[in-house]
Amino acid sequence: MKYADRISEMINAFSPEPLKAEQMEQFYYSDTMEYRMSDKYSSPIEDIFDACQEPGGHNAFLLLGHRGCGKSTELNRMSAEFAGKGYQVRTITCSMDLDLFNIVYSDLFILMGEALLKIAEESGCSINMEILDDIMNFWDEGVETVMSQEVETASLETGISAETPGILTKLLKLFAKIKADLKFNEEIRREYRKKISVRSSEWVRLLSHVSAEIAEKAEGKWPIIIFEDLDKLNPEDAWKIFYNYAAILSGMPFPVIYTFPIGLSYDTRFSAMESYFVTKTLPMIKIETLDGELFHDGIDVIREIVKRRADLKLFEKKVLEHLIQYTGGSLRDLFHAVNASSKRAERRESDAISMEDAERALEELKTSLTRRIEKRDYSFLLNIYEGSKEMIEDKEMLLKMLQASVVLEYNGTRWHNVHPLVVRFFKEQGLIQDVRK
Repeated sequence: MKYADRISEMINAFSPEPLKAEQMEQFYYSDTMEYRMSDKYSSPIEDIFDACQEPGGHNAFLLLGHRGCGKSTELNRMSAEFAGKGYQVRTITCSMDLDLFNIVYSDLFILMGEALLKIAEESGCSINMEILDDIMNFWDEGVETVMSQEVETASLETGISAETPGILTKLLKLFAKIKADLKFNEEIRREYRKKISVRSSEWVRLLSHVSAEIAEKAEGKWPIIIFEDLDKLNPEDAWKIFYNYAAILSGMPFPVIYTFPIGLSYDTRFSAMESYFVTKTLPMIKIETLDGELFHDGIDVIREIVKRRADLKLFEKKVLEHLIQYTGGSLRDLFHAVNASSKRAERRESDAISMEDAERALEELKTSLTRRIEKRDYSFLLNIYEGSKEMIEDKEMLLKMLQASVVLEYNGTRWHNVHPLVVRFFKEQGLIQDVRK
């Protein structure tokens, strides 16, 4: 990633990928929480950070937030801070390691095992050979032939035994194969899931032993595991995982942070889950007030985020503010619009993004958003726009609209608004008469 001095560099500078630890100093803008939470001293990320360091702080956390609101970047920043304090953190990117359309709770437990072993390897922590041998035996015992062959092959290739110094490395090779099968091999995947389901208590015991040894060698600092992309699950799959298995997912002896779909917090089942998980929400950066007025402080904050990545001279006058206004505080939508408009400017051989470039990009984004709604959704959205921003009765519909990103949530006080581009669409359809030009 490189700071953009020219239009041709904009796409690289506004990648939708979260900032990595080594990019934070140059590109990260820290002063956003006041405009997310309406309180400069409140931060869901800092709350999690503090809780993980408390004595006995073996909590499980659900971090909620809109897609593209900056969760991943904030988690990466938090991970870097943990590392600076001597904690071992491993982030599992579920969209890379699993099929998000075919995922069950046991998949997460398998990936936890790999994550802990990777932490042990990278930190130079020597795990008791008996525990490592038990892990190998766990995958070798009581399985169908097709799965047993995978473990046997790994053992024969490396001569694994309880006395083999390289058993940790060999186990990680086995987990790499297991992970690939979880994503791509339906037959073997069923065997892995069956094993965890039948012997979950044994597997949790093994994970507990590994994590305890890591903590012992790190002066009592327990390893921390972060599961990314679980907020992208469809609601049905999310409930099957988190509601049905809340006790086991929250019962690890080390901190685990799961991202979680924001819309599901409006389901009645969510309150039951709060008995198991510490729940935190990262809201959008507010760019409009509850009364419908532009919130210039929030717009200025997003402007500063953009300024960290690109020379503002690459935007013609008022263009950046226009893009911010019509993307509603969604950094993902803003970056998409900046990329699309910069491509058009480059094709025109222009040195800066014009208002027409921006409008073309916003039209593209508006089309994507309005494809997610049907005519029967209009009355619900219009009701929110016209004033019902805090007390929304139809939770099922709200969940659907939040998942589609056509309704955005702001502030710790939880109020909502319709995405500005959907509002523009309603104006064009003659359904709203007072939309800003």
